[in-house]
Amino acid sequence: MDFVLHPLNLVTFFPLVGVLALFFIDKENKEAIRWTALVTSLITFVISLWVLFGSGYDPANPDLQLVIRKSWIQVANWDITYALGVDGLSILLLLLTTFLTPIAILSTWTAIEDRVKDFMLFFLLLEVGMIGVFLAQDLFLFYIFWEFTLVPMYFLVGIWGGPNRIYAAIKFFLYTMAGSILMLLAILWLGIHQGTFYVPQLIEMGGIPLSVQKWLFLAFALAFAIKVPMWPLHSWLPDAHVQAPTAGSVILAGVLLKMGTYGFLRFNLPLFPQAAVKYAPTMALLAVIGILYGAAVSYAQQDAKKLVAYSSVSHLGFVMLGIFALNSQGVQGAILQMINHGLSTGALFLLVGMVYEQTHTRDLNVYGGLWKVMPVYGTLMLIVTLSSMGLPGLNGFVGEFTILLGAFGSQAIGSPWYAGLAAAGVILAAVYMLYMYQKMFLGPQGSIVEEVKKHGHALRDLNAREIITLVPLLVFIFWIGLYPKPFFALMAPSVDKLINIVQTAAMAMH
Repeated sequence: MDFVLHPLNLVTFFPLVGVLALFFIDKENKEAIRWTALVTSLITFVISLWVLFGSGYDPANPDLQLVIRKSWIQVANWDITYALGVDGLSILLLLLTTFLTPIAILSTWTAIEDRVKDFMLFFLLLEVGMIGVFLAQDLFLFYIFWEFTLVPMYFLVGIWGGPNRIYAAIKFFLYTMAGSILMLLAILWLGIHQGTFYVPQLIEMGGIPLSVQKWLFLAFALAFAIKVPMWPLHSWLPDAHVQAPTAGSVILAGVLLKMGTYGFLRFNLPLFPQAAVKYAPTMALLAVIGILYGAAVSYAQQDAKKLVAYSSVSHLGFVMLGIFALNSQGVQGAILQMINHGLSTGALFLLVGMVYEQTHTRDLNVYGGLWKVMPVYGTLMLIVTLSSMGLPGLNGFVGEFTILLGAFGSQAIGSPWYAGLAAAGVILAAVYMLYMYQKMFLGPQGSIVEEVKKHGHALRDLNAREIITLVPLLVFIFWIGLYPKPFFALMAPSVDKLINIVQTAAMAMH
């Protein structure tokens, strides 16, 4: 297969074609800039579908597929390779990234008026970094993509964010960077002692004693836990979400947080399986605390965007609980819940952003009675709210149920109480989500309706562009809720292979 036109190279770097095209468009021609970015991201999505359906990818094969591996940097004994590959652990996350990017770009059509060209450049560069993280199979290459994503996101928050954008952008950058330093040291240790950075080779070699595995596991885990973010390393997230522009929040929640949970699956479990077994109860405990803490703090918020931001801490807690159940049900539920969270929370951020564009406030106390004024908006918000709180028939329920099933029967965690406490988080999710919905849409009309009229225009319902932005998300919310089988089929063989590695290590320990 031709190296340049290899499906994984194309899907990773095609957004750079859009970046190049934008350089030749005048910065005042905002329509052309927006259309160029949108069309680029849509073509990237089509390429990702080709990776799944037309490139020879076989969902029944548990191994890495479409692998590219070229010698890249040779220093002394080190052979750092340019290595990309895709399997059941990453294919859905690749599709989620390329699916959400055009939706996020479409949401900026009227929201971003200042320095549109710069915004789209950073957004397309961010897509390159995110796709690279999910496809990289060499630790050194992975680290480059991982750190690269920080730069565009830093500028997206720092330039187009809210009043405290500089503080939020610096906090986001420093938190993520600090965790990554320890991961870099662990990567260097593996390269020196194992003689390779190529992940499949490192997994095959094994042989790292448990005493060393523990330290390497913790070094990787800190970087990934900050990104997830797990309690108590979550404090950067609400600031970044609240200050980020709507499109930034959608990608931050939908994709960037999943880089952390994916890191645990791709590296911590197969590279340090004995340490993963040893630390499983601790990780599960932190996950459950995150579920309950995130739910409680969400309920206390009066800012709609901050409420949705804290709900991510709770939802990602479920993902972490599923991963460290260390069985097939838990891990499959965790991967599906990563996708679900990207769809539901992405849609919530879009909806909050759409009403903010008109009202310029997110204070729940000034809303009320919006259902009468904006019935289409109210209907779509209701569907997404029910999805986010895990109503049967919608996507959230399938992921959470499978995770609880895995956690309840998990030998690694060792107690059904973790699942029991996490189930309380499902009830709390209904409390804070319905509280937000009631404050915004039901009861007497809030002061914001009259406030908007004073500025010479009434609150309008969603227009065609806003509905088109939301419909693809709603399609998948119902599809996964009603017929999740195709999604489980894509990941099952690779998950079973991963669990086999971990369980073999657990038996060796006993």
